[in-house]
Amino acid sequence: MSGIDGKVVAVTGASSGIGEATALLLAERGARLVLGARRSERLEDLVARIEKSGGAAVQTRTDVTRRDDLHTLVALAGERFGRLDVLVGNAGVGPISPLDDLRVDEWDRMVDVNVKGVLHGIGAALPVFRAQGAGHFVTVASTAALRIVPNMAVYAGTKFAVRAICEGLRQEAGGFLRVTTVSPGVVGTGFAEASTNPQVRAQITETRDRIAIPPEAIARAIAFAIEQPASVDVNEIVVRPTAQN
Repeated sequence: MSGIDGKVVAVTGASSGIGEATALLLAERGARLVLGARRSERLEDLVARIEKSGGAAVQTRTDVTRRDDLHTLVALAGERFGRLDVLVGNAGVGPISPLDDLRVDEWDRMVDVNVKGVLHGIGAALPVFRAQGAGHFVTVASTAALRIVPNMAVYAGTKFAVRAICEGLRQEAGGFLRVTTVSPGVVGTGFAEASTNPQVRAQITETRDRIAIPPEAIARAIAFAIEQPASVDVNEIVVRPTAQN
């Protein structure tokens, strides 16, 4: 039996990219999925694809900046499948730009989604995991949480914060909850499209087209952490292209 088979896994940011790839892989390995994202039509299509392949999945529109949406996502897992085993906090935004651009609204958005969104997920799932006596937080950070480069000061700041929060959670979790942070490098997604600075967007796109790894590579790392025995907590995984500095 797979260490994933039968587990109930909620995934935020599930409508595309890493979230979509993770949902498809976990469904293939027998997980029951609770999918959240802002784009309901894409979620509905993803659920249909999973069910057509014999899997089990439900979805609810989820904006991680709204606390109630995360509580709804977690509650849906209990209503439909009786429990929640794993919360994959994947939702994130990255409108990259130099600080001199003073795109303050974009800074606020990154803090709201990347940091507060993770906290809202913890706030919703932690009481459920405590009541069950088991649970697993898997949070997608970034290699920007490990290395700061120009134009990514605010984005990197949010991802450094995510790593700090997850490490604090791990230390407080005790012997029954698991905490994993997965930090992807350059991945073949629409990440570059978020940047409203044309030069930065072009630079990110060029790098992506030259060296990016597919979202499925990150999905496999997430699956690896989840499938370990309950006594094994894989705390941090960094997955980057071989060609990435």
